[in-house]
Amino acid sequence: MKISIIGTGYVGLVSGACLAQKGHHVFCVDVDPVKITKIAQGVPPIYEKGLEDILRNHVHVNLFPTTDLSKAVLESDVSLVAVGTPFNGSEIDLTYIKQVSQQIGNVLKEKPGYHLVVVKSTVVPGTTDSVVLPILEQASGKKAGVDFGVGMNPEFLREGEAVEDFLKPDRIVVGGWDTKSQELLEKVYEGFSGVPVLKTSNSTAEMIKYTSNCLLATLISFSNEIGNLCASMGNVDALEVMQGVHLDKRLSPILPDGQRVVPSLTTYLEAGCGFGGSCFPKDVKAIIAHGIKEGLPMELLQAVVEVNRRQPMEIINLLKKHFPSLQGVKIGVLGLAFKPGTDDMRESPAIPIITMLVKLGAKVQAYDPVANQEAKHFLNGVDVSFVDGLQEVVEDVDAVVILTRWKEFADVQQFIANRDPQPVLVDGRRILDKKSIAKYEGIGA
Repeated sequence: MKISIIGTGYVGLVSGACLAQKGHHVFCVDVDPVKITKIAQGVPPIYEKGLEDILRNHVHVNLFPTTDLSKAVLESDVSLVAVGTPFNGSEIDLTYIKQVSQQIGNVLKEKPGYHLVVVKSTVVPGTTDSVVLPILEQASGKKAGVDFGVGMNPEFLREGEAVEDFLKPDRIVVGGWDTKSQELLEKVYEGFSGVPVLKTSNSTAEMIKYTSNCLLATLISFSNEIGNLCASMGNVDALEVMQGVHLDKRLSPILPDGQRVVPSLTTYLEAGCGFGGSCFPKDVKAIIAHGIKEGLPMELLQAVVEVNRRQPMEIINLLKKHFPSLQGVKIGVLGLAFKPGTDDMRESPAIPIITMLVKLGAKVQAYDPVANQEAKHFLNGVDVSFVDGLQEVVEDVDAVVILTRWKEFADVQQFIANRDPQPVLVDGRRILDKKSIAKYEGIGA
């Protein structure tokens, strides 16, 4: 099929590249010419494992980066809208959704034949049908369900594993205004054999995405609240508590041969320094705002947000157990991105933690395997130095703080083992054995 994808951010670019990998003819559209130039050179503007290889194999073959939305829509059968929907403090901002809907509608006015417009952006229930569809009809002068179709196709991509998740999905949700819209959208995924496909309304498809993210965010905040309670008692380790919980056969089923299946869901049931990224914080707040509009206070999800807002301070509290004053204390921070496998700094716990450390007078140097450059933007104006390696960041420091679960950070032990005095190590992700570190503090330990 010929597919145009509007927006080459995290969702749009991964989707476009992977659909090209599956054999579709894909136009990747963006208003940013710098970004389009990079993609045309086979260089992804974001860090995502496996993405660069796909781009280099398919760009100018069956993947075409362009700033020309009109040409892309005219020459494709399906348009996927993957533009940003930021949370503005009271609701999601639909500015880009509305702009693109207007632009696509203007093109459809001149385009003969049927065209399917699909929202992939995360939008609150009702947006596709009550915002996107009317704009398309008004701009095109045509009728939804007759001259064009309207669908909603949420993504379930984990940053750092997005290419793998797209090419080997656990589900495909096909939302549609009508049966014809659903059937054409389903054809986009014909090459994904054996994957459960749920065909539903656009509003239900929108709600599935929010519900999935809110559940995972709730698991994290629940785990962090339990972790904080464990730490306050002094003789209970949240890591062992959660290991015991994970052994529940409803969470990790036991196969007939006695082997245990440990699903990745259990990774959300671990105490840490808080969740971040482009999805969880924004989506939970957006569904809370949507619920309040519907007359529901959404008290559980409000608590999820509040627990997460406070969680970064646990790192500061653990440091203060050893340094009553942080003035002049030299601290090496390991990890800046909100999770490993990505350079995404959006809502990363590292931002409030480093900002607070500097405010309290600490001298902070930081390192992330891929996110240093992004961090410089997000921490602009904060007095922190960025270094280029694990060994360098822990040199001559009074304390080491781990904020991201990069596997290579397990090697920090060898760089501090012979130091005298030993630096305090604050493990915000519980990736090290606390018995192997002389001065160890960990979330929930």
